[in-house]
Amino acid sequence: MSAASRKRLPEVVNASLARTKGPVSKFLARHYRHFNSAALLDAAKGYDAHLKAGGKMLVTLAGAMSTAELGISLAEMIRRDKVHAVVCTGANLEEDVFNLVAHDYYERVPGYRNLTEGEEQALLKRHMNRVTDTCIPEKEAMRRIEDGVLEEWVAADRAGRRFFPHEFMYKVLRGGKLGKTYQIERRDSWLLAACDKNLPIVVPGWEDATLGNMFAAHVISGVIKNVHTVRTGIEYMVELARWYTENARPLRTGDGSIGFFQIGGGIAGDFPICVVPMLHQDLRRAGVPLWGYFCQISDSTTSYGSYSGAVPNEKITWGKLRASTPKFIIESDATIVAPLIFAWVLGE
Repeated sequence: MSAASRKRLPEVVNASLARTKGPVSKFLARHYRHFNSAALLDAAKGYDAHLKAGGKMLVTLAGAMSTAELGISLAEMIRRDKVHAVVCTGANLEEDVFNLVAHDYYERVPGYRNLTEGEEQALLKRHMNRVTDTCIPEKEAMRRIEDGVLEEWVAADRAGRRFFPHEFMYKVLRGGKLGKTYQIERRDSWLLAACDKNLPIVVPGWEDATLGNMFAAHVISGVIKNVHTVRTGIEYMVELARWYTENARPLRTGDGSIGFFQIGGGIAGDFPICVVPMLHQDLRRAGVPLWGYFCQISDSTTSYGSYSGAVPNEKITWGKLRASTPKFIIESDATIVAPLIFAWVLGE
């Protein structure tokens, strides 16, 4: 093999890209060569290249990423301007704060697959709500946050003002009342990092989260008079359309300047990716660029409806991605994959 040909070998290219990075990135370049590991590294390189070309990145969070403490790596991505907007479920919005104020009361259940119905009932009796291998304490986490955010809901309701769910959370965090109760390092909370940056956040389907349920209960009880005190749904799409239009532009690579990094499936991913075809097909704004990068981490298969949303190539037919858009799908556990991709992008 000629020297020129050898330089083009994937492992040689990857080693060269990792030369100025830290030990985690060098490990990825050395060992991640095939199958899902290669897809992981390709996606990380694509993320890096998109940012270096002047692009921005929107990250979506489904599943239970906040309870899985993804904030340990995601918060640093936000601080280092590697993430420019977040779309998340209501659960991920609130569970980062639950963990922030009640981490020491959480209980891990390593053998959760073998729990009997009676053992699950015993957890309920103790008000320990299980998320896979982790139990969230209702009193220390959920009710404590409810007390803080209820003050903001009622104040806005009485003043006739309306805010999005994430804006209410920003108000609670900035108010300082929770500061003395933090039980993890401040740097490990992605929502605190987002709050410090005033990062745009979109929370579709917030109503099905714990705080959404609590808000509905306070409307039913009459504590909150106006159900529209919390802005949701369509208003979030309108705000996302404004943000995308103001920030998207064609890059010199020919791609759009906003990338889409999707963790999991469901509404957190399906809702925001539709903003582009909406702008094109419903508003007839032909000059708006499509998404310029796409990656999804998912352990769902693509059969019998178990995969939420379209696979990358199928998204071309919906006017979301171009045929030439860098697109990746990594079929694995996001709690393993996402921190490694973030480590590469951060140069760790």
